[in-house]
Order: sequence, then C-alpha cells, then structure tokens
Amino acid sequence: MRHYLFFVNQPYAYSILRPIQAEIRRRGDEAAWFVAGCSSAPLAADERLLATAEEARAYPALATFVPGDWVPHFLPGIKVEVFHGLARNKRGHASEDVSDHYTIRGWFDLYCTHATADTEKFSTLAAQHGHFRVAKTGWPKLDPLFTAGAPAGPRLQASEEPPVVFFASTFSRTITAAPALEGVISRLASSGKWRFMVTLHPKMEPDIVARYRKLSGPNLRFIESNVDLLPLLAEADVMLCDTSSIMFEFMFVDRPVVTYRSRMAGPWLLDVEDVQDVEAALQQAIERPPALLNAARELCHELHEFSDGGASARILDAVDETLAAGPTPQPKPRNLWRKLKMHRRLRKALAVTAQSAP
Repeated sequence: MRHYLFFVNQPYAYSILRPIQAEIRRRGDEAAWFVAGCSSAPLAADERLLATAEEARAYPALATFVPGDWVPHFLPGIKVEVFHGLARNKRGHASEDVSDHYTIRGWFDLYCTHATADTEKFSTLAAQHGHFRVAKTGWPKLDPLFTAGAPAGPRLQASEEPPVVFFASTFSRTITAAPALEGVISRLASSGKWRFMVTLHPKMEPDIVARYRKLSGPNLRFIESNVDLLPLLAEADVMLCDTSSIMFEFMFVDRPVVTYRSRMAGPWLLDVEDVQDVEAALQQAIERPPALLNAARELCHELHEFSDGGASARILDAVDETLAAGPTPQPKPRNLWRKLKMHRRLRKALAVTAQSAP
C-alpha cells in the first residue's frame, strides 16, 4: 500500500484534494490529512487526520499535495503543487498567465499544471532553476464536474421562477466587490425578481461576512466558506463576481458571468464599472449572448484542456514518474531564512486550527 499526505491551510483545499484522495483509494492506497490554518471539522469520519506536526513528519508518504503557495519542508515525500485556482493572474491583465508573476521559492518538487500555456511557462522556469519538474495534468477539483457530466446550457426553471445569481467575491481590499455590491444585492434580493446564492472568500473581513450573512432570507442563501461550492454552481443561472478565480469554474457549466470592475475583464465577461449597471448586466447575461458564451468556452479550453475527469489519475502518475526519474539536475535551495519563517507561520497556523476545533 502506498501512502500520500494532504497539507491543508485554507478551507478551499478540501474540495481540491478530495478527488485525488478518491483516486488514491480507487488504487487501493491510503491518504492522510495535515491541517494548519483552518478548521479540520470538514474531514469525514473515514478521513485520517494527523493532528500534530510530529505525526505528519512521521507519516510514510511518497508525496505531499499542496494547493497553496507554501508547505512545511519537513513533511514527507516529494512536495507537489496542484494550485488553488485556474491559471489567471489577478494582479495584472487578463492576458497574463499566473506563471508570469509566480515566484519560485524552492518548496516544491513537482508542479502539476492545467493546460499548454501554463505548462510551457513553468517548464521554462524549471529549466532555469533545475530543482523541480512539471507535468501537465489538469486540475483535480474539476474531476467531479466532468465525471458527473458538466451541465451545458441554461438551467431548467419553472415558468415563474426568478433567475438565480451566484455571487462570489475574493478578499483583497483592492479587488473585492463585496463592500460595493452589498446594497445592490440586498435591493435585488428584496425585490423578489432575483434570487441569490452568496459566498465569500475565507479570508474576507469578518464584518463584511457578518453583514452578508444577515441578508439571508427567502431570496438570498448565504453559503459558508467551508462548503464545497462545485456541486452548487449548476444551481445558478449567472454568476456575479469580481476577480475571484471561481468565475472560471462557473464558466465550465456553460453559463454567463457578470463582474464588477474585474481585473480579468475580456469578451468572456460582462464587466461593469458602476453598481447601478449591475442589474442591467445580469438581465443581459441571462439572455445568454452567443458571443459572450463562445468567448468563455474558448477561455475554458485555454485554461484547462482536459474534460475527461482524469486529472487526479494523471497527478498520481506524474508523482510516480518524478520518483522514478531520480534527482533533479540541481538540488533545492537550502532556504534557511525561509524555513525559519515557515516554522513561525506553521506555529500560528496550528494555533488557528486548534482554536477552531469542535
């Protein structure tokens, strides 16, 4: 039996890593979880939690999978970056890939990329640094969507049912739409002409989360950040967003996206600059403009070429190939200062997890 480890630092990691766990189990192998930075409560009774750093260090894993940008260096096996979102850069233009601005810090041995563009750029970085490998695998979070058969086209609705808007917002103060759209979302939900599903990034300021939670009612459902959102996407007719990468996940259900002052605007979005234009844009979106949807489909293929639900299997195969290939041309950097800072960060993260224990 082979063993693998998952390192969780944010609630969104569970839905990214569970498809890999499913494939591990399908192969007759075992996985365990090490959680530092958020609650371990989402783990099911049949999912093994390693409660301390010492337990995690001693676990005989061939690889540790990480959807974030850091990992404790002492965790077992090769360190595998699977990314927390599809490869679009929030800080720059929509035409820029996240790898254009990705800093190689020497934590990872294998980067599992999603499509040709990000694979080529990370392969260039691998050639420059010489201490990690790259494999084009696809993103494991999307596996359940494809294996279940991603819905295509408009949602089936009762004749008098109002359209459903999925509002999702990232947390960064410079790009979040949550504060600006609170009033218009409240008004539209109260009107009865629209229904909303609302979720906010787990790092969102608590007072903003509390205000949106209070909006819950017959036409607004607030979804906590620890819920797996992927199965819920098909319940909405349109997404309202800002620069959160969840907009790309929604595009895979072939439904339109409206954004407020997005830094990734393009022909695949209906982007507005004024809150007064939000409702008109939503109304336009539910008409499903062909040019908008075609541009979104092309973007989806650019971001994630696979539609077979096999990313998790390819990731495990890539781990085997990396282990079989032996040492990289260059050793990973010693990173003494970064490792010191990592230990401090880990202590704080473990304290957060301990405080959130049920």
